[in-house]
Amino acid sequence: MIETIVATAALVVLVTVLAANFATPEKKLARRVHHHHDVCDPQFRREMGVLLGPSIVEGNSVVDLQNGDEIFPAMLAAIRGARSTIEFETYIYWSGAIGREFSEALSERARAGVKVCVILDWAGVLKMDDALLDEMRRAGVRVERYRPLRWYNLSRLNNRTHRKLLVVDGQIGFTGGVGIADLWTGHAQDPEHWRDMHFRVEGPVVSQIQAAFNDNWIKTTGEVLNGEPYFPAPTRAGSMAAHLFISSPAGGSESMHLMYLMAIAAAARSIDLAASYFVPDALIDQELLAARRRGVRVRILLPGVHTDSEAVRLASKAGWGPLLEAGVEIHEYAPTMLHTKLLIVDGEMVSVGSTNFDIRSFRLNDEASLNVYDAGFAARMTAQFEADLQRARACTLATWLARPLREKLAEKLVRPIKSQL
Repeated sequence: MIETIVATAALVVLVTVLAANFATPEKKLARRVHHHHDVCDPQFRREMGVLLGPSIVEGNSVVDLQNGDEIFPAMLAAIRGARSTIEFETYIYWSGAIGREFSEALSERARAGVKVCVILDWAGVLKMDDALLDEMRRAGVRVERYRPLRWYNLSRLNNRTHRKLLVVDGQIGFTGGVGIADLWTGHAQDPEHWRDMHFRVEGPVVSQIQAAFNDNWIKTTGEVLNGEPYFPAPTRAGSMAAHLFISSPAGGSESMHLMYLMAIAAAARSIDLAASYFVPDALIDQELLAARRRGVRVRILLPGVHTDSEAVRLASKAGWGPLLEAGVEIHEYAPTMLHTKLLIVDGEMVSVGSTNFDIRSFRLNDEASLNVYDAGFAARMTAQFEADLQRARACTLATWLARPLREKLAEKLVRPIKSQL
């Protein structure tokens, strides 16, 4: 009898924990955002700045970095040149050549007296050798794991930080889609080296990247990083308008969702989207279909057969039918895993960062995205998007309808859990 009671109690606890982890925040968007003004309208920028949080600030420079061959040298050069502070937050940090190189660079700066603070997601560092993290700590790097597994936080086990942020001396920032692992090295030359982009940022918007890092540093340590070494007087570094905003189930959980809905609703000519994980909810689907009815050209670039999550690919593909019928152009990247996160609207606005185009990123993960309002930058990103399209295969309605029966059955199995993928 006692064994039965204990087993029943354990089962109840397990079910409760699982239910808590599968739940999304109670407050969520339930209705479409209607098209009232175009992206080029000043009213669009005003509303994006007010509704998403940080104001749009002028005077920034944003440089795109393509694949590991460009990304990692730029990040490491910034770290090695740090004079006072380094703040680094990432999801994936694995053992390997590039992981060791980052650890050694951070450790060297800490030994030189630079204040180095690092947030690593607990789940994202499961493939990292603890000895390497211990070496960093001995060098003076403050390494914190975000939401490590504890009995008292099992209900939030599903809430991970997916942000990719690096700030050096409060003046140079980086964000994008890249984690620290050898599969991001190279130049997307084969299936073992992923296609991705990252961005080097200077100007007043770097303070917003610093504030985003502070958000999770406070959650993790209870400490505020402030003062001139972290927030120096802002200086102009270019002519771009930009802002960086965050989302988290603990606050602002719908910011990313709202941003995508507003941007799609404001499109008048074109929407180009590259997404490593594309599992939109009904509201996003409705906005994309409404954009097509307005005559907006919609091009979506997604991973093909090379993917790290076949379940996500199946859940995504199950919903393509209405989009293809409406004239949305869907392309599957062929050479390797496509891990970019890129939205370009009307050649005026570009959104980049850590956010995937799925319900997990919209409501469960901690995310950070950088919106840039600059036609020149949008033109460069469009050129990159179209270069990737040249290495992709178009999916037509006919080929979608003709997919194998076993694939259709697998899609039905994963669709009910699409919010967790």
